[in-house]
Amino acid sequence: MFTIKSLSPIALAITAALTHSSLAANTTPIETDEMEVIVVTSDFRQSALDKMPSSISVIDQQQIEDEGAQHFEDLLNSIANFNWSGGSSRAKYFQIRGVGEQEEYQGAPNSSVGYIIDDIDMSGLGMVASMYDLQQVEVLRGPQGTRYGANALAGLIYLKSNDPTAMFEHGAEVSLGDDQLRTFSGFSSGPLTDSGTLLYRVSVQQHQQNGYRDNLYTGHDDSNSRDELNTRLKLRWYASDSLTVDFNLMHANFDNGYDAWTLDSNGFDTLTDAPGVDKQRTTGSSLKITYSGYDTFELVSLTSMAQTDTHHGYDGDWANPDYWHARVCDAAPCEYDYTWDKVGDRQTVSQEFRLSSTDAGKLFNGSTDWLLGVYGMKLDEDNHTTEVYNGWPEALVADYNATNMALFGQLDSDLGDDYALSVGLRVERRESDYQDSAGDGFDPSETMWGGHLALSKALSDDHQTYIRIARGYKAGGFNMSLPAELSDKKEYQAETLYNYELGLKSTWLEGDVSTNVSVFYMDRRDQQVAASQQNPAEPQKFILYTENASNSYNYGAEFEGRWYTSDNLTLYATLGWLETAYGDYQYQNKYGELVDLSDRELAHSPNFTHSLGATYRSDNGWFANLTSSGKSEFYYSDSNESKSEPYTIFNARIGYETEVWSAYLWGRNLFDEQYGVRGFYFGNEPDLGWADKQYIRYGDPRQLGLTLKVKLM
Repeated sequence: MFTIKSLSPIALAITAALTHSSLAANTTPIETDEMEVIVVTSDFRQSALDKMPSSISVIDQQQIEDEGAQHFEDLLNSIANFNWSGGSSRAKYFQIRGVGEQEEYQGAPNSSVGYIIDDIDMSGLGMVASMYDLQQVEVLRGPQGTRYGANALAGLIYLKSNDPTAMFEHGAEVSLGDDQLRTFSGFSSGPLTDSGTLLYRVSVQQHQQNGYRDNLYTGHDDSNSRDELNTRLKLRWYASDSLTVDFNLMHANFDNGYDAWTLDSNGFDTLTDAPGVDKQRTTGSSLKITYSGYDTFELVSLTSMAQTDTHHGYDGDWANPDYWHARVCDAAPCEYDYTWDKVGDRQTVSQEFRLSSTDAGKLFNGSTDWLLGVYGMKLDEDNHTTEVYNGWPEALVADYNATNMALFGQLDSDLGDDYALSVGLRVERRESDYQDSAGDGFDPSETMWGGHLALSKALSDDHQTYIRIARGYKAGGFNMSLPAELSDKKEYQAETLYNYELGLKSTWLEGDVSTNVSVFYMDRRDQQVAASQQNPAEPQKFILYTENASNSYNYGAEFEGRWYTSDNLTLYATLGWLETAYGDYQYQNKYGELVDLSDRELAHSPNFTHSLGATYRSDNGWFANLTSSGKSEFYYSDSNESKSEPYTIFNARIGYETEVWSAYLWGRNLFDEQYGVRGFYFGNEPDLGWADKQYIRYGDPRQLGLTLKVKLM
């Protein structure tokens, strides 16, 4: 039962702010500026979106608030050619244009999709992604070799929170809903000094809900619960006319349950006796120093560090002793009890220096901007994995560290006649070392390079086209704890991806309509494939390893459009088309049979992704937002032929807005669509002789709720 005693001190403080009687009157009404200039903050020069020669999706603060997104997971379906794998309590494994991870990595944390929050690198971790007080979400498709290097082979996700403001502003928000949802949020921003040279912004959100699962064995309805705290502190110091210092501090503590799988794939009634956990505690910071006191160039120093503790565990038999004892295995009651548990500790420190030209420092008669930079990163990660099968524990303690050093540069030239050319190059050296308690040890090192070549042409004031070639790379690695028959799979090579892209960015009807269209072709060389097979000797376990396939090819297109039909109504839509296929790739399954995946589609790569949205604001304060989004079918895994079902989800949010307060009723997944986000096809039932069977984890069902919001200025 929800009572005032169940609220934390943070929640009580925010509730008090909502009910305080002395609300300021000098507030600004909600406005929607037509065709506002959207800046891509993850770009070196923070260029306007419509001038960037690349396929980029930017979801701004207005759309985030209009749709009532609480977590990045709530926005995923509105991004064309983007997918995620639901093997955890929150989305942390992403795929862009069919390229990306699908599950818990083994060995080295080398990501295909970069993930950065306020210049703090969280690649491979994801999860801690609150949308509260966020300025925008940026998704850059295709290799980002020049800017981000080895962790951005497929693309990049960049979350940018709101900056400190020169004027005071404060806000608070409370959401209540079914599934015992309680979300309490608040922010404050303004100057810390009378001179206005030191500004601050602080935001906090605490989100709790039961997690939609009823554990019929333990009698709990919160074994899959979400208990998520996000806090941010930002400081901006105008030290002088030419020196600006930005400091970001983030602390997130996600203490979630993980009880999501059932033997009959019923969706939401579990039988586990040892429900799992999915926890992540991250404290990270970044320090950006910008000095513009030189005539010909600007200096940027960017330092970041992060400490992350993770704990992921689950009940691998998906049931309980009573359930298994009631079943027969070899003419006797079944004995099956299996748990898996992994505790991790990751520390990262990075430093980047950049020199970029001013107008006075341009090359070639003032036609070319230049940029040079150096980057270094140190990563240390310890993992302790414990598996217990029928009372017999096995433990593996592993230590991994890596050092990355990179040099990069970029030239952006005005060629005349409305042509522009961008050329970028990055050379990166990675050295790593891995040791574990089973005696495995690896120390791979390699030098990689990537970059881009982009030619753009302004066809008119309303239309710009571009062609882009980009080369991305992902470091090679190793596989530990492999049986003797897979000894030739101990190490694998780096992967290279060439992306060829053609795009057109346009405005129509005197700026009321904007469209972005891109088509692409991707050539993957030495593709890294996450393979798995059930261990015949210990069928409760899987042998997981990565290996190289031959070349493979992906191609497709993205469309994004927005139409301001009037001062009151805005329509927006996205559509992604994707074709993927393995090259020459075969693997051996648990029966010793050779499985040929050549020319088959890649996992988690739907042929179509789509979304449609509408936002209406009346002149007298009424508000409505309606969205739909969905995907066509896709393979769940690279190791079997099981597929998802196509689905479409509908969300709605209606409310009333004033200058000071707003109230909304909302619903997610209104028609209670049952849609799979992760699937397995393997044997997990000894009474069936460990025969292969389809198991599916489903996404969140329908949820209804109420949100109250105030903003003071």
